[in-house]
Amino acid sequence: MTEVVDGLLQRRAAISELGDALRLLVDSATTTEAPAEELLRAAELIRQATAPLAERTRDRSVPSTADDLRRGVRMYNPVTGKGSALAPPLHIEAEDGTAVGACTLGMAFEGPPTYAHGGVSAMLLDQILGYAVGLSGHPGMTVRLDMTYRKPVPLRTPLRLTASVQGIDGRRVTAGGRITTADDPGTTLVEATGVFVALRADQARRLFGPVIATSRYHTD
Repeated sequence: MTEVVDGLLQRRAAISELGDALRLLVDSATTTEAPAEELLRAAELIRQATAPLAERTRDRSVPSTADDLRRGVRMYNPVTGKGSALAPPLHIEAEDGTAVGACTLGMAFEGPPTYAHGGVSAMLLDQILGYAVGLSGHPGMTVRLDMTYRKPVPLRTPLRLTASVQGIDGRRVTAGGRITTADDPGTTLVEATGVFVALRADQARRLFGPVIATSRYHTD
């Protein structure tokens, strides 16, 4: 059993290391002004590095062996996953029932020049709202997300996100959250209200199959 746990931890560490390298690659690729020949050379090197990874891949219906669905461990989550080249990643902790997150968005997330794309703000808030809902003991899936954009979100600037539950009505949970900069937490840049609904067992089985039907999204 100890060997299995150690192997899992080693795999997660390796996935995180690869994720760090991929995020560095993405950031460099979106900011480089290297000449065309260097870009083409880099593209070929990346294809060569990709080849052995592509030899053993999982199907859409198969969860990653490094994940733990019951405990909410998702190594490739596009917001929080340490193994995801797409994630900032967002780090979330619980503080007195409130979800508190921190991340810095690189240039790959640019929408308006020097600022984050509005859809990225929605993705971040959807994630932390869901985390707050899970803290309440009533995890569910997003059925509604209302966004209010007050100020643009700056890139390459440490951000602070907070979210908490506002109300629970049966299987429906409402939560509110916002994005600020870490240096100015009193000024809201973007805020959102989300409605989440816990899945019944039959709904979970229909949507996700028997494996995820027993995960933390399940309710009787």
